[in-house]
Amino acid sequence: MAKKVVTLGEIMLRLSTPDFKRFVQSDSFDVTYGGGEANVAAALCNYGLNGSFVSKVPDNAIGQSAINHLRRYGVDTQHVARGGKRLGIYFLETGASMRASQVIYDRADASISEADASEFDFDAIFEGADWFHTTGITPALSDSAAALTEAALKAAKAKGITTSIDLNYRKKLWSKEKAREVMTRLCQHVDVCIGNEEDAHDSLGFTSKGTDVTKGELNLDGYKDVCRQLKEKFGFKYVASSLRESHSASDNGWSALVYDGTEFYRTKQYEVRIVDRVGSGDSFASGFIYGLVTGMKMSDAAEFGVAASALKHTIPGDLNHATLSDVKALVGGDGSGRVQR
Repeated sequence: MAKKVVTLGEIMLRLSTPDFKRFVQSDSFDVTYGGGEANVAAALCNYGLNGSFVSKVPDNAIGQSAINHLRRYGVDTQHVARGGKRLGIYFLETGASMRASQVIYDRADASISEADASEFDFDAIFEGADWFHTTGITPALSDSAAALTEAALKAAKAKGITTSIDLNYRKKLWSKEKAREVMTRLCQHVDVCIGNEEDAHDSLGFTSKGTDVTKGELNLDGYKDVCRQLKEKFGFKYVASSLRESHSASDNGWSALVYDGTEFYRTKQYEVRIVDRVGSGDSFASGFIYGLVTGMKMSDAAEFGVAASALKHTIPGDLNHATLSDVKALVGGDGSGRVQR
């Protein structure tokens, strides 16, 4: 039987400008749906696992459209609660070359921000589950969303389920001080931590020497130092960090570093030409989770995750539609881009 992975978080309506237009140029938007934890569930279903998404959406046609979007990719949405005021929205202007992408949030009072743990039956949600994943985005939405995230992590741990969190600090949602207070508490219940050095600093207060993430340059010693601090503080089984070298908004170097308390492993680096980078971190998380939950050793799981997320950079929308065979082929060295006939 396929492994079951449960994720919890917000799904939003995404409105993006077409053809690399700026907001002020565009008179229409491309419509899709996405969110960190929803993206992970959909990708895992795409690889043949059972992905289950837990959230709360408004009891209206927009909420149903978001659910339908996930269902079409095989995601189990039976534990999504209905109610609240609205579905969150984010607007995306895709950058190119030296012009960075821009995101504007319109998610205040979204249904998930008002969700209460009492609305969810965790015994039913975690029945038969092998893994539970969430991110630092959900607890940033409200105190009640933070309490819901903590309740879910505790319930998963009580059942012996492996838990993971992608730190995903969002400065537009909360302060560093609030993030550090909440995330330090949540990470007490986490087995696998995913997040880059900037996230570790902003959401947990860890610092290292010599890395300036704003310049798109990497200092592996700095990343290793942060991984060691995270492992020492929380006892994580694995710490994984995606590594992005931002040459421009169009071209990035992409790899990852993983640590198990004994060994550091740096993956192959891909030079990616970006079509859409939104969801690339979620694609790494889902690929890494897929590898670990199906029994791969740490290095192989990391290579799978990096290959999956490299492919995601080439796909429009939040979700990664790369198939299991696509990822395996890239891991195996077939990244020529030649037409498949």
